[in-house]
Amino acid sequence: MLSHRPEREPVMTNSKATLKDVAERAGVSSATISRALNDPDKVASDTRAKINAAILELGYTPNFGARVLASNRTGTVGAVIPTLSNAIFASGVQAFQEVLDENGITLLIATTDFDPDKELYQIRQLLAHGAAGLLLVGADRPWTTLDFIEKHGVPHVLGWCAHADGDQTCVGFDNAAAAYDATQRVLVQGHRRIAVISGECASNDRAQARLDGVRRAISDHGRGAALLSVTEAKYRLQMGAEAFVTAYTNRPHPTAIICGNDVLAAGAMMQAREMGLDIPGDISIVGFDDIGLARAVHPGLTTVRVPQSEMGRQAAEQLLAKITGETPPPNPQLETEFIMRGTLAPPKQDIALR
Repeated sequence: MLSHRPEREPVMTNSKATLKDVAERAGVSSATISRALNDPDKVASDTRAKINAAILELGYTPNFGARVLASNRTGTVGAVIPTLSNAIFASGVQAFQEVLDENGITLLIATTDFDPDKELYQIRQLLAHGAAGLLLVGADRPWTTLDFIEKHGVPHVLGWCAHADGDQTCVGFDNAAAAYDATQRVLVQGHRRIAVISGECASNDRAQARLDGVRRAISDHGRGAALLSVTEAKYRLQMGAEAFVTAYTNRPHPTAIICGNDVLAAGAMMQAREMGLDIPGDISIVGFDDIGLARAVHPGLTTVRVPQSEMGRQAAEQLLAKITGETPPPNPQLETEFIMRGTLAPPKQDIALR
């Protein structure tokens, strides 16, 4: 029976253990070590146990696991996302990390608060720490950033968007089409006076695309439908509440408010209740993303479900292909789903006439 206690002191004391050191300690070839890391099912279980024991004893960290082991890059990948202050990106990044973890790669995360200058700074920092590739959010960024990425030959994937200029790899969905569809659902319910609480559109192509989709749906519908106001706000509950005051106090009152994401929608709901308004009796509210918050509020939030997990998984697979020099598959465009819950209903007749 194998013992987990080393029979002798580790051979590496003052320098980093190498693949060769692990092979000597385990009594196998370097090729067997690589095979155990890349394709463990092809290595006998007792041999894998010896290798794992040697790795633990020597404190060996492989340069890359699985498909990336053969490259000369470090075993880390960076994700630069706008915010961790709410769950907008949580599921996607979680799925992204899970795929990387399966391949022995460590994920480093940096945030930008939607600031393009800070995004470039974080990209520089991640590359300085040896990141072999990057996940970035959206396609809208200054030429300085694009030029930096191109000159340094950084493998990267764009998430949460479906289209990008040039030959950039992107994994996401059509934000404008999803917002267009959601607005049509609101119009079918009989709403004609609509307001929007949008995320800030500057340097945020996803927010701008969603707003464009709402505008186009209202324009295509005609028949008295009007976009009464657009209020931009940061993706925070309190900002959604403050934006609701601005949107609702305009005359005539909107009968429905379409929000750029679920956090803004939940803030709007909170403020509507404080103002004594019934949801959806006095005002209908629609969100976007379908994060856990959408199911936790009462009534449940009508929203657009974004394929966050699938997007993160495919983004990781695309990035791994680029890092290893493979040709990534064509840019996938994922589908969203309109989720009907309790915050959308036809406007009351007296409300509709005000």
